[in-house]
Amino acid sequence: MEQRSLGRLGHQSSVLIYGAAALAEVDQDTADASIQLALDAGINHFDVAASYGDAELRLGPWMPDLRSRIFLATKTGLRDRDHAWAQINHSLERLQTDHLDLIQVHAVGDPEELELVTRPGGSLEAVVRARDEGLAAAIGITGHGHQAPATHLEALRRFPFDTVLSPLNYMLGQDPAYLADYQALAAEVQAQDAGLMIIKAVARRNWPEPVEHGYTTWYEPFDDQERIGAAVAWVLSHPEVTGIATPGDVRLLPLVIEAERRLAETSLAEAEQVLGRATDYSSPFINIPI
Repeated sequence: MEQRSLGRLGHQSSVLIYGAAALAEVDQDTADASIQLALDAGINHFDVAASYGDAELRLGPWMPDLRSRIFLATKTGLRDRDHAWAQINHSLERLQTDHLDLIQVHAVGDPEELELVTRPGGSLEAVVRARDEGLAAAIGITGHGHQAPATHLEALRRFPFDTVLSPLNYMLGQDPAYLADYQALAAEVQAQDAGLMIIKAVARRNWPEPVEHGYTTWYEPFDDQERIGAAVAWVLSHPEVTGIATPGDVRLLPLVIEAERRLAETSLAEAEQVLGRATDYSSPFINIPI
């Protein structure tokens, strides 16, 4: 699998990042099969969060043998310094490790959330403490929503985050305002030599109601090889992107892995043609049910 340098951290991360939200509600056998599939494909970067159900617990049994061979990231979504500090330590226990490669302040998608994180006594102080005490090597920020790129740009002005995890897909890129915000963020990421990771690459739209949700993702994903292949190729055509977080359902992982394997067969023009004719394709952030 292709690898790209994760900014100034220098880690050669696989362009597919294992999105462990997919493990939130599965049993250990299902988790084990998915993790093994990822490893066999060459994925060396795993991303989880305290709020992802049982995901940290599912990854934990792998850590005694796997820890030194992967880049491990988790997240705290709490906003208070002391509560976030306790959650980070709990995550380490659940993950059966004594250190993380990356700790991220989670779900910071608008200015109000950024203010909560960066205020005196906010959770940024907890993640800085985790880094300073050797519990985490680096600090990142993540977030959903139409304001996420602009919010993350402001975050980089306030603090030298090592990584940013922000949304991008073909449909979001067709919105001139969103694209301008994303491009400004990408420029600042490159100026600071941070790592830029992407979420929602294969999101199709919000789940239409009252349609039954066929996947454990909170948005409706593409689930066919052609459009997933085009979506992955389109995002990875951006050289500033260091990786894509795989979607939060273990059943989609094989399709995304196959998409990466076929990257050389998919030109940007072909990807845009496929995605341009996709029906019922819209931003997943029109209504965020989380």
